[in-house]
Amino acid sequence: MKTINDFNFENKKALIRVDFNVPLNDSFEVTDETRIQAAKPTIIKVLEDGGSAVLMSHLGRPKGVQDEFSLRHIVDKVSEVLGVQVKFVPNCAGQEAEDAVAKLGSGEVLLLENLRFHPSETAGDVDFAEKLSKLGDIYVNDAFGTAHRAHASTTIVAQFFPEDKCFGSLLAKEIESIDKVLRSGEKPITAVLGGSKVSSKITIIENILDKVDHLIVGGGMTYTFIKAQGGQIGDSICEDDKQELALNILKQAKEKGVQIHLPVDVLGADAFDNNANTKVVDVKEIPEGWQGLDAGPETMKNFHEVILASKTILWNGPLGVFEMENFAKGTIALGDSIAEATKNGAFSLVGGGDSVAAVKQFGFGDKVSYVSTGGGAMLESLEGKTLPGIAAIKK
Repeated sequence: MKTINDFNFENKKALIRVDFNVPLNDSFEVTDETRIQAAKPTIIKVLEDGGSAVLMSHLGRPKGVQDEFSLRHIVDKVSEVLGVQVKFVPNCAGQEAEDAVAKLGSGEVLLLENLRFHPSETAGDVDFAEKLSKLGDIYVNDAFGTAHRAHASTTIVAQFFPEDKCFGSLLAKEIESIDKVLRSGEKPITAVLGGSKVSSKITIIENILDKVDHLIVGGGMTYTFIKAQGGQIGDSICEDDKQELALNILKQAKEKGVQIHLPVDVLGADAFDNNANTKVVDVKEIPEGWQGLDAGPETMKNFHEVILASKTILWNGPLGVFEMENFAKGTIALGDSIAEATKNGAFSLVGGGDSVAAVKQFGFGDKVSYVSTGGGAMLESLEGKTLPGIAAIKK
């Protein structure tokens, strides 16, 4: 696996695919700079070597050229984060972009305009990818969030750099972290899968059952498993057409020697509302008119013991409706358990939109080993799929 550490960028122009698809407010100010910070080590390495960095990214899903999606809005924030005044060119391919790159000196950074202003980007157009390839000497992919897309800038462009292509430090870390969970992790390995639907996690479950020792199931998909086993779940969320699938997962786990841990009690509510009446109930005896919205105290205790005995931990999905304060305790308790296990030497990887949001909201970011930046890419990796953006560098 070639990374930026295998190259010296002195007097070289690095064409770096970053993921600067950041949120903006109504004044076009960046409201979360996490993705820019994540790309910083790669860019700084290039500059410190004596090279220059040409950054390409998308922003949003524009229909043609739309100023609200212009990357010029983020130039000041990128400059602030990098500590270098970033130059900008209002195109990402063609003569204007090539001229801007030609003027770029060592230690300088150029940000290209939004790739998705060109339909050729998402179409994976070879001619467009060739135009992009003229903007650098070495191609660096550091955009894990888009590695599952076979777009011109994430995959196709790599073919024009047969030897001079590599992973940036962020993408390399993502690959290594997922590898630790799926292939090289120290046992026991525990996966925590939460969220509302079994259907959205089924391919992940099927792929990781051969790799993990423990599987903790939480969140809304709990109730599909409980109902399938004859439990009473009241008005809790349930995928009735996935009950047979849930039973099959339990059967497969047993055959493979994987221990599945389901909640034993939940915090029930008489409405989907932060101010609803609540009570702790047995997960198999939720009364009509009530629904489980969070893990109960016994469940938290059980999960805590499993987590603390683990050496490798994957966390994907919350244990309750953490967006509502009164139903966030289970997710917070899980975060505390994973943080404690990590402090004791376990490796912990957090990935997937909701769990990453929870980690940020409750301040667990620096208490776990790694927080993945790529939602869809992370999930596809866990499903065992080969991501085209990664395959293109390894060729």
